[in-house]
Amino acid sequence: MNIRALAWSTTAVALVSGPLAAQTEIEFWHAFTGRLGELVAEQVETFNSSQSDYVVNAAHKGNYSETLNAGIAAFRAGEQPDVLMVFEVGTATMMSAAGATKPVYQLMEDAGAEFDPDAFIGAVKGYYTTTDGEMLSMPFNSSTPVLWVNRDALEEAGIDADTDLSTWNKVDTVLDQLAEAGHDCPLTTAWQSWIHLENLSAYHNVPFASQENGFAGLDTELMIDGEVQTKHVAQMGEWAEEGKFVYAGRRNEGGANFRAGECALFTESSAGYAGIKSEAEFDFDVRPLPYWEGVEGAPQNTIIGGASLWVMAGQSDEEYEGVAAFLNFLSSPEIQAKWHQDTGYLPITSAAGDLTREQGFYEENPGTDVAVKQMTTNEPTSNSKGLRLGSFDQIRGIIDEELEAVWAGDKSAEEALSSATERGNQLLRRFEQANR
Repeated sequence: MNIRALAWSTTAVALVSGPLAAQTEIEFWHAFTGRLGELVAEQVETFNSSQSDYVVNAAHKGNYSETLNAGIAAFRAGEQPDVLMVFEVGTATMMSAAGATKPVYQLMEDAGAEFDPDAFIGAVKGYYTTTDGEMLSMPFNSSTPVLWVNRDALEEAGIDADTDLSTWNKVDTVLDQLAEAGHDCPLTTAWQSWIHLENLSAYHNVPFASQENGFAGLDTELMIDGEVQTKHVAQMGEWAEEGKFVYAGRRNEGGANFRAGECALFTESSAGYAGIKSEAEFDFDVRPLPYWEGVEGAPQNTIIGGASLWVMAGQSDEEYEGVAAFLNFLSSPEIQAKWHQDTGYLPITSAAGDLTREQGFYEENPGTDVAVKQMTTNEPTSNSKGLRLGSFDQIRGIIDEELEAVWAGDKSAEEALSSATERGNQLLRRFEQANR
């Protein structure tokens, strides 16, 4: 039975079965608006209609940073939700919040729920588990960066729309051709730190930070001023100076430009699929994130963005049983496959990916499996399994500021990355001292 049929049938049963016993309410805070917000609401409605014991109340609390801050403030006031969406860079912060959360593995064990952490794909699971493999939070919306291509823009510039864009060297050539053809926005990006430093490092199998990118200890230091990172940022600085790279903002401001057909190439999350598919009035492709030729080990694998669901401490046994049921529902193959197909987020379990393939989605929508292959072709290394750094939301702000100085021509790549490293390390030391 498909999900929509399930929702209809369970609703019908509820309508004919008479008054229901009081349901245990589950408060779920998230950071989604727009199409993603609608799809979350659909998931919640489907879960609520599928059983009569619990009702999930979903509430939008702002962007990722705002939602995390709202959750922290609510816990301090004793008014925390049952489930809090936290973006991946907040993982270390949540891990350090002693007594504020209930680990997912403990939740499932206490609730007697069937739960297999090995069902989750390795590149996703590793981000949210301890070194012993115990899952702390439930992966929810996991994405990875890809290259979006406006095929019409390439053809209008006299470029074969199927041209090879697998490496940054080849992208450089195409940017030259677009500029020569008078294109105003050959390349733009979203989430510049996540894509052009964090994922750049993982994809080329070089460290972003010491201590296995923070997984092996709090005494970690940034290593973003390495040869690969400096070369890449310097090249992007040249493209910016020449008008080949157009910077639109720190988050996903460039998405509107690409969806409107203004930009030819766009580095963004695989989860851009939902918006691009619904808004773009041009033919588009999704391609793997480019890599630099000649770097040993590249391409390795990219790392995830997005968020996981943390269970907050201080709730009743009945609420925790409801949360366990809700999380198991969200990670079920049918729900995950639909979420993946609707949004472009990764299928967080192997079963969901297999189901999507069996349903013919990848065959009917070429390129939608790019992110999955990019994440799973190679086994993650200590450089490519993710980041676990304290105060990383603030460190990203520092990196953004320094990169903007490069795009504006005010700093060289060497100066900017050296400064970002020094300033970021100061925050890491404070975080370490506060969490000894």
